Amino acid sequence: MHFIKTAAVAAVTLAAVTGAAWAEYPERPIQLIVPWGAGGGTDAVGRLLGAEIQKELGVPVNVVNRTGGSGVVGHSAIANAEPDGYTIGIMTIEIDMMHWQGLTDLTYEDFDILAIVNADPGGVMVSADAGYDSVEALLEKIKSEPAGTFKASGTGQGGIWHVGLAGWLLSEGLAPDHVTFVPSQGAAPGLTDMVAGGVDIVPSSLAEGRSMIDAGRVVPLASMSAERQGAFPDVPTLAESTGSDWTVAVWRSVAAPDGLPDDVKTKLMDAIETAYNSDEYQTFMKDRGFGLRWARGDDATQIVADDDAAFGEVMKKAGLAAE
Repeated sequence: MHFIKTAAVAAVTLAAVTGAAWAEYPERPIQLIVPWGAGGGTDAVGRLLGAEIQKELGVPVNVVNRTGGSGVVGHSAIANAEPDGYTIGIMTIEIDMMHWQGLTDLTYEDFDILAIVNADPGGVMVSADAGYDSVEALLEKIKSEPAGTFKASGTGQGGIWHVGLAGWLLSEGLAPDHVTFVPSQGAAPGLTDMVAGGVDIVPSSLAEGRSMIDAGRVVPLASMSAERQGAFPDVPTLAESTGSDWTVAVWRSVAAPDGLPDDVKTKLMDAIETAYNSDEYQTFMKDRGFGLRWARGDDATQIVADDDAAFGEVMKKAGLAAE
């Protein structure tokens, strides 16, 4: 009888201690991995979101840029970390493309997707020095020149804006490689290269070109969206300009390694949702022209899964898929 009573007390004590240990999460700094270079849109979103999550959780959230491999290096660092809540990251839409290219076996299923926090349609941007006043004029010039004459950049090989470019060219009756794609570590270096004369087009989100657009160094010719973007009301859609039905948008999400404890996952999702709804995040995103989109947990995972299937089909048609 004494043994049974002692065992029962021990079990209750253990449960209480275990519960207290989990309730104390987080007890130390959290690392937030950004798979793309400093200065780009993903980096900007990650740093602001990290600062707001830090306020909510009460521990430092340290942003670390892990670039390389067209996004593989950073995404792998997130997926391969311990699923304890102390490593999270900004998972970008490239996760739905890298495995189709044969760059990695990594897919969205290797992550616990906590939330989607942003979505930006693609666009067509040129240097102000290029002299094009419409996407129709640019397209006419592209069609009149031999394949490979024009060059574009804005992400890694087979990344979202490479697919965005290929999809647009296909919709206009051109070969998907009629414009040569030059890989880069993101939109920021791609835009810098374009302004310097290294490439002719950056087909990334207009939000990522906002500072150079405002400075008069870059001209946005079209949006790859169904409707004009609220932050860029004077920029026509491809459908308005050339009749193309091609649309594409990039989302950014917060993800962790697959296998997070449920209570840790819930606490992180709650903190991310509070950060998303903060005045600081909402104002920053609107001022920079970034699109706001919220989806949590299972809803976010479904969006990522649907895009994975859709991009696989486009990449096969464009000759960008290895399988």
